[in-house]
Amino acid sequence: MQAKQGAVNGVLRVTENTLDLMGLKCPLPVLKTKKALSRLNAGAELTVQTTDPMAEIDIPHFCQEQGHTLVDKEKTETGHSFVIRKG
Repeated sequence: MQAKQGAVNGVLRVTENTLDLMGLKCPLPVLKTKKALSRLNAGAELTVQTTDPMAEIDIPHFCQEQGHTLVDKEKTETGHSFVIRKG
């Protein structure tokens, strides 16, 4: 699956296992991440990019609750980047 979704003029894009959720506010980053992961096979990795400050709490919590592995999280110039391995 190719998964880069970015809100550009309200249109979501999908490419190369990166989910671009820049500009979306809570709860949309978690909801869009959940939807993208549902399309991947177990063990596949998804990179999620967000600008929502709550994602720093919400994405790791979502991974823990849903059985996914948070491989990496990083604060970026514009927000956060998360690498999630589907459980």
